[in-house]
Amino acid sequence: MTDLPPPPPPNPESVARQRHFAIGLFRLSGAFIVMFGFLAIMQRFSWVQGDKAKAFGAIMVVTGLFQFIIVPRLLLALFRQRPPQ
Repeated sequence: MTDLPPPPPPNPESVARQRHFAIGLFRLSGAFIVMFGFLAIMQRFSWVQGDKAKAFGAIMVVTGLFQFIIVPRLLLALFRQRPPQ
């Protein structure tokens, strides 16, 4: 058996940068989902038209808003509970 040395402690600045990047990506993707939903509501896609487009678009807008507003706050709460390991 080989004994491996313990891993080096994480750099807190690097961990903070990664967490900030992750939160930014969730917000950006949520904004894109909201825009996609509004385009579907306006029936800009040929594969979904009529009432189905409005329902689909509304679901996408709600999902995007959830991802834009709620998910980053949940991640912040999670990041505050656990110190970097």
